[in-house]
Amino acid sequence: MALGKMSVTRGNNPVKRREFMQIGAMAIGGLSLPQILQGRRASDTLHKDNSVILLYLNGGPSHMETYDMKPYAPLAYRSVFPSIKTNVSGIDICELFPLQAKLADKFAIVRSCHHTMSSHSDGGIQVMTGKTPPVPDPTSTSKSLHPDFGHIASKFCGPQIPAMPPYVSSLGRVGHTRPVYLGLEHSSLTSGNPSSRNYSPIGTISTRKDGEGLSNRRLLLKQFDQFRHGLDLRGNVPGLDGFRQQAFDMLTSPKAAEAFNLDKESDSLRDRYGRHSWGQSCLLARRLAEAGTVVSTISINTPKNGQEFTNWDDHIMNASRPGHFGKYMKIRLPYLDQCLSALIEDIYARDLDKRIMVVAMGEFGRTPRLSSNKDGVGRNHWPQAYSVLFSGGGLKTGQVVGATNSKGEYPAHRPYTPEDVLATIYQHLGIDYRTPIIDYSGRPNLILNNGKPIPELT
Repeated sequence: MALGKMSVTRGNNPVKRREFMQIGAMAIGGLSLPQILQGRRASDTLHKDNSVILLYLNGGPSHMETYDMKPYAPLAYRSVFPSIKTNVSGIDICELFPLQAKLADKFAIVRSCHHTMSSHSDGGIQVMTGKTPPVPDPTSTSKSLHPDFGHIASKFCGPQIPAMPPYVSSLGRVGHTRPVYLGLEHSSLTSGNPSSRNYSPIGTISTRKDGEGLSNRRLLLKQFDQFRHGLDLRGNVPGLDGFRQQAFDMLTSPKAAEAFNLDKESDSLRDRYGRHSWGQSCLLARRLAEAGTVVSTISINTPKNGQEFTNWDDHIMNASRPGHFGKYMKIRLPYLDQCLSALIEDIYARDLDKRIMVVAMGEFGRTPRLSSNKDGVGRNHWPQAYSVLFSGGGLKTGQVVGATNSKGEYPAHRPYTPEDVLATIYQHLGIDYRTPIIDYSGRPNLILNNGKPIPELT
């Protein structure tokens, strides 16, 4: 690549080589400017049909009760559930995952992930952006200073198909992130709860030949308001016009309406995924990926409403429910087993396993040592060790990557970081994660300062 043609990205606009040179010749994230200039253009390497579906387990799932059981650890540490064998020799997982156990050859578990952010918001920011918050926020109200991988994918990859949103979030946005200097038009579009009665994700309307479908301006504006509901518009006003146009295109697109229509699927398949918010959201994510959406995230919070349901924040008195956290996990885990196994099985059955990568993770793990008091038993926040599941994406599956120590406290072999997880995702999408993006202050920020794709997977 000739240096004279080099440009980097400034939010919504390219920055010419000369202007970038004027910003400064200092090292960025350990790279010198010449090294950055030698990086390939992201647009030259995009994998046009590839997509990612993230199941984000809100609250931080216990690795000890899911994919890293430690049955021989001391009683105060070991999983409260027995483990079961899978269809891959040497891979054992929770007994409440019998459906996944039949599909272990189609996924890989990375057991040695770790970082240092112990609050929900900071942990979410870390795993979604690959950037460590400069000041930890114990109140879990922080917001990201950098875009997450879905915002980045929207900028560099999408929309791949006209009127199809490149970044969609089901059941709410995840990770406390914002598109910030990329612009509002790269926000995720929220799709609501596809398991609800008479589901209409965003009021998508089809244009009619006589234009009648666009005649009710008040209805159209109301539908558009659903897109921007809950968005933090501060600092993002310049992207509002682009976001409005994207919303309008989607609202009037028959193709978008078709992609969101779960009635196109058989009742038996919908039953297989599960007639609950997690199951129908996973099915919707698969449909969107086929139709051209680049990144879909699903907030795996609670599958249904009710006193017996809690999210993955399994400390004592989570959601003000007393008692043993295992009681609530025993209810929750089969729902995850159902929807995740159905999604994996479906993408392989449809020969989509090269195109679609599935990732399941939370913001961190849980304390290996159990906590107990008069209100119950639980596990607290623990970013020092957690597991991430990968499936599809053309990855090498049927394996466990890395390991924690005998008590599940810390990585003991092949430690990996959120940056490594994200680098693996970016490689699948063909995005050069060493690409600099100019922020509001004119400073270049690499998409990832550190991290490399996990070699055992790729």
